[in-house]
Amino acid sequence: MRSKKIILLSVFLLLALLFPLVPTPPFWIIQANYIGLYALVAIGLVLLTGIGGMTSFGQAAFVGLGAYTTAYLSTAHAMSPWLTLPAGLLLTGISAFILGRITLRMSGHYLPLATIAWGISLYFLFGKVALLGKYDGLSGIPALQLFGLDLGQERRIYYLIWAILLGAIWLTLNLLDSRAGRAIRALKGGRVMAEAMGVNTGRYKILIFVVAALLASVSGWLFAHMQRAVNPSPFSIAMGIEYLFMAVIGGIAHVWGALLGATVLRLLADQLQVILPALLGDGGNYESIVFGVILILLLKYARGGLWPWLCAIGNRLWPSAPPLAITPAPSALSRRDMPPKGSPLLQVDAVSMKFGGLIAVNAISFGVKAGEIVGLIGPNGAGKSTTFNLVSGLLTPTSGEVTFNAASAVGLHSRAIARRGMARTFQHVKLLPAMSVLENVALGAHQRSRQGFLTNVLAAMLRLDRREEQQLLNEAAYALQQVGLHHLMHEQAGNLALGQQRLLEIARALCADPLLLLLDEPAAGLRHLEKQALSQVLRQLRDSGMSILLVEHDMEFVMQLTDHIVVMEFGTKIAEGTPLEIQQHPAVIEAYLGGIE
Repeated sequence: MRSKKIILLSVFLLLALLFPLVPTPPFWIIQANYIGLYALVAIGLVLLTGIGGMTSFGQAAFVGLGAYTTAYLSTAHAMSPWLTLPAGLLLTGISAFILGRITLRMSGHYLPLATIAWGISLYFLFGKVALLGKYDGLSGIPALQLFGLDLGQERRIYYLIWAILLGAIWLTLNLLDSRAGRAIRALKGGRVMAEAMGVNTGRYKILIFVVAALLASVSGWLFAHMQRAVNPSPFSIAMGIEYLFMAVIGGIAHVWGALLGATVLRLLADQLQVILPALLGDGGNYESIVFGVILILLLKYARGGLWPWLCAIGNRLWPSAPPLAITPAPSALSRRDMPPKGSPLLQVDAVSMKFGGLIAVNAISFGVKAGEIVGLIGPNGAGKSTTFNLVSGLLTPTSGEVTFNAASAVGLHSRAIARRGMARTFQHVKLLPAMSVLENVALGAHQRSRQGFLTNVLAAMLRLDRREEQQLLNEAAYALQQVGLHHLMHEQAGNLALGQQRLLEIARALCADPLLLLLDEPAAGLRHLEKQALSQVLRQLRDSGMSILLVEHDMEFVMQLTDHIVVMEFGTKIAEGTPLEIQQHPAVIEAYLGGIE
C-alpha cells in the first residue's frame, strides 16, 4: 500500500514540475496558482472539520490576517516579505488560539455560528481600519525575491506555491499517521472514549484549530505577493463557505481530497462563468445554483466526496498489496509495577449520585484488592454502569469517596485517572469504525509516550517518531493476540461483529498497561467458546497481578470467573461476598427470582 502511494506521489510531483515548462497559456498557470492557494486552506478544513468534527466557516478571515499582515508591513515599513511571514503566522496563531479557547467549548450548531460571527467581524475590521486602506485595501506590495530570482512572474511563483502546498500535504499526512494523529481522529466520534484512554481532547482541538489557521495564513501571504494588492473582498464569509465547499467536494476527511476539491471547484467556476451566460443570459448569478445542485447530488450519491470514489476505482484497477505484518510482542515501553497481591487498590466509600431528584447510586461501598476479579451485578437499572462512571471519572459523585491506588480520585477527570493506571471498556461499544483494528487498540497506549505534547506533534510531522510508533503498534498487536483478534488487526473496526468489537475494547484497555481493568458487560454478544476464551484471558491477567472489576449479566460467566461479587438493586448494595455466598443470599434470590416459596 505504501509503495503504491509513493509511486502515485512521484508521478504527481513529476507532472507538477513539468507543467510550467510546457507551452502553457498564462491563464492556466494562474489557475494552477489559485488552486494551490485554495488547497492550502482546504487542507486545514480537512483537519478541522472532516477529521476533527468541528465545522468552521471563518477560514477566509485567517487568510486575510496573513495577507494584510504582509501587505501592511512590507508597504508601510518596507519590511522584507520573508520576515513578514513569521509575523503573520505569529499574529494568526495567537488570534486562533484565543478564538479557539472561546469557541471550541461550544457544541452542536453553536460552533459554526460562532465561526461565522468572528469571520464577519474580521472582514469588517479589514474594511474599517484606515491603516489597512479600508475597503480600497493596500497596493504596491513587493514581489517575492528568492536567491536573486524575481518571483513576480506567475510561472516562477508557481513553484513556490506548489512546493509549500506539497510540503503541507506531507506534514499533514505524517501527523495523521502517528500517535497524535490517532488522538485527532478520535475527536469526531469518540471523545468520551479518548479521554478515558488518557487523550487530552481539548488540547488536540486547539492544535488542529491553530494548524488550520496557520495554513490559511500562509495562503494569504502567498496571495498578497502574487496579487501585489489586497482588499477585504477575497476574505468575506462567502469565501469561507467556498473553502468549506472545496473540502466537501474533494473529500472532507481526506487530505488529497482538499487538492482535488480545490481543482474541481476552481476549474468548474471559471467554465460556468463562460457557459451559463451564453445559455441563460447575464441576468443572474447562476453559478451558485449549479454549485447547490452539485452539493445535493454529492450528499446523495457520494457523501465522502470525490476522492474516496476515485480511490475505490483505483483499487479495483490496481489492488493494494496486503499490509505488512506487525510483530505481536511486548514493546520496550515503560510498564507499571503491580502492587502486592491482596493489597487494597480501589475503595469506594458511601458514594452517591443524584440526577435532580433521582438517586441513581445510594451510598454504595465496596473494594477491589490487587490481583482479584470482582463482579458488580444486579438487575437492569440497578446503577452498575453509573457506578462504573463514578469510579472512572466520567461522573463526579454527589457525595462519598473513591480511593484508587492510595490516592483520592474524586473530582479528577477520567484522563487523570487513566494516567494513574485505570482502563475501562463501555456498556455500549465505543470505537472508531473508520480506523483499523490495530489503530483503535494503539489508541489505548496513547498516554505511554515519553514525549511532551508539542515535541510529539513536531516529531510526528517530520517522521522522527517512527521508533516509538513501531513500539506502540507492536504493543497493540500483542494486546490483540491476548484476546484472539491478531488475525484481524488490519480490518476496519466497523466491519467487526459485536462480540469482536467488545474484545477489541478489552485489547485497547490492556494496551494502556493498567493496574485496574474495568469491564462493562465484556461477554455480551460473545458465543460460548468465545466466553470461555475470554475467561481464560482474564484469569491469566489476574494471575499476572492485574485487578479486574466487571459488570456482567451472564451469571454463569460471573460465578465461574470472579473471586468476589457485589450485588446492586435500585442503586443500593444489597449483598457482597464470594460467588457461593451470593448464590445462596436471600436478598439476591429475591432481586433476581422474586423470592423462594
